[in-house]
Amino acid sequence: MTYSMEADKGVGMESGKTMLLRSLSLERTAPSGRSAGRLLILVPALAAASVAAFVIAGTVLWRLNAGSNVGLPDMSASSPAVAQAAQPAPAPSAALPSSQSHQAGALIASGYVVARTKATVAAEITGKVKDLLVDEGQIVEAGQALARLDSVLAEEDLALSKSRASASEAAVAAIAADLADAERVFNRTRDLAQKGFATEADLTKAQSHVEVLRAQLRQAQAQHATDLLDAERYAAVLDKYAIRAPFGGVVIERSAQPGEMISPMSAGGFTRTGICTIVDMDSIEVEVDVNEAYIARIQPGARVYAVLDAYPDLTIPGAVIAIVPTANREKATVKVRIKLKQKDPRILPDMAIKVTFLEDGSTARTETSRPY
Repeated sequence: MTYSMEADKGVGMESGKTMLLRSLSLERTAPSGRSAGRLLILVPALAAASVAAFVIAGTVLWRLNAGSNVGLPDMSASSPAVAQAAQPAPAPSAALPSSQSHQAGALIASGYVVARTKATVAAEITGKVKDLLVDEGQIVEAGQALARLDSVLAEEDLALSKSRASASEAAVAAIAADLADAERVFNRTRDLAQKGFATEADLTKAQSHVEVLRAQLRQAQAQHATDLLDAERYAAVLDKYAIRAPFGGVVIERSAQPGEMISPMSAGGFTRTGICTIVDMDSIEVEVDVNEAYIARIQPGARVYAVLDAYPDLTIPGAVIAIVPTANREKATVKVRIKLKQKDPRILPDMAIKVTFLEDGSTARTETSRPY
């Protein structure tokens, strides 16, 4: 009896395990019509939701990326500019001196066009500008009037001096006439005295009168000479009221205006010291600063060619005039003067220019400059 109960208990436990395992297993039978329909509807919905989520995520990522790259150039491979910009920059080369570098074995220096003959024309006297006769860019000759000052008082002084000279000249003529008459009287008295018809007192009186008139004539002549010198002086002063060009050239700057006060020295206020600035274009040359480490490569007379920064295609041949015998302590350079062998109206003072010093046996480039 006991055995049978234990056996039944074991059989029951085994059957329970079997049922539990069956409940966990999947059925291999086809789903019913309702279940199949639900699956057909669920699958496309899930796919559409997945696609929408992917599109939204991509859009968000693209906007974030575009916002972080605002102002940056397009890095697409199709753009040649981007391809060039993406290339790594070349390694920097060793820096050459700022005033010269080597190009095909030649020494290059930078400088400026200068005029050896340049003057700011000013008046020698103080006065008010009445007429200004020149303008910028005008060509003037030596001695040409550039401006005129108010000369009313100077003209009156000259007229007064001429009047005094005329008066002294008349005085000389009057005394000379009196002297001639006194000499005739003296000669007649002397003849009468020799014949006994005139006394010695009369002869002495006539002789004294002649001597007095001779002295007065010398005095009048001296006064007349003084008056003539005064007239010449006032004429020269009046001429200074006309300001003239000291040499021929081109007016590059006009400083004064009609009505302004001009003085040979600064007197403060609104008084100017210059009328205009004139440059002799025939005196134009080039001055360059060469590093003192390379100055031994330059000799007077060496051939060069110059190129203006304003006209890169204009090549001007030249030669070294002189090496200025002094060095700049701050810049460690030496100034070199260069003569241009051809003149060109495009070459103006203070223009920046580059000069190439030709080595022995080298030739300059083809000249393209145009003469005046």
